[in-house]
Amino acid sequence: MQHIENLGNTPQPHRDHVPETRFGVWFLNTETWAVHVLKRALDDLDRLIPEPRPSNPVIVDVGCGWGRSFALLHERFAPRKLIGIDVDPRMIEASKAETGRRGIEVEFKQASSAALPLPAESVDMVFCHQTFHHLVEQEHALAEFRRVLKPGGLLLFAESTRKYIHSWIIRLLFRHPMDVQRTAEEYLAMIRRAGFEVAPERVSYPYLWWSRGDLGIMERWFGIAPSPKREETLINLVARRD
Repeated sequence: MQHIENLGNTPQPHRDHVPETRFGVWFLNTETWAVHVLKRALDDLDRLIPEPRPSNPVIVDVGCGWGRSFALLHERFAPRKLIGIDVDPRMIEASKAETGRRGIEVEFKQASSAALPLPAESVDMVFCHQTFHHLVEQEHALAEFRRVLKPGGLLLFAESTRKYIHSWIIRLLFRHPMDVQRTAEEYLAMIRRAGFEVAPERVSYPYLWWSRGDLGIMERWFGIAPSPKREETLINLVARRD
């Protein structure tokens, strides 16, 4: 457990970013996370991408963490270049180890999502998965995403909403800046204000078992379907830079 413990000794909060708890750092490298959170989100985002799809794109993963996304991005999109961004240098090293084991070439940069060390209009796709709820300067991050994307470039955005982040189990096990959490509607509006086009058919509101207050027990054990009148816990969308 020494490796996990070392990664769990999180640095002091970055001015733009609230670091994860020790449990959270460990959980982000589990198969539960990789299969039920990361892969499910990418499957959903993949079907939302409009035609024609980007060919051999340059893709940046902002908040790449343990680097579990890169094999999935490589498999789906055959990118000519992958770039990984994370504010935590230890996550950069963990991602390098993960991609090295898989034989995937990735260019890594330690940086905040609100100050990306990338040229303007140099990226075809930005992948932002479960990163925004850690960010304090969310509008600045979106402005950076727009700046580095080429005209017509795509933002693949998958995020937990305020309803989920404010739930008791997440408050207990994870750490987030609670005052900046948003509803699904608020995220959508903020992304559109930032200069992105988001067509209604490019938005999804999955209600996965792990995002529910009862962890899906009522439906799985008792057959009681969730109410369609609910505050959404997740939002996935594909936005186009204008």
